[in-house]
Amino acid sequence: MGEKLKFNYDREADILYINMVKPYSEQESEELGDEVIARLNPKTGEVENLEVLFFSTRLLRSDMMELPIHANFQISTR
Repeated sequence: MGEKLKFNYDREADILYINMVKPYSEQESEELGDEVIARLNPKTGEVENLEVLFFSTRLLRSDMMELPIHANFQISTR
């Protein structure tokens, strides 16, 4: 089973953090486009965290925001 997603919004930096694990310095970063940064596991290349830059401005747009990743959601029993 995967990890729970944790969401944190930094109002001052205007960044939405979506974390499966606590960020760590060894993670690699990759720009996914549309000002979304993926933080990757350095050994497996799997996405562990996402950073959505300029998040509040996205709320003002009329179009729906899409993240360029695939996800499988399940209800957590933990």
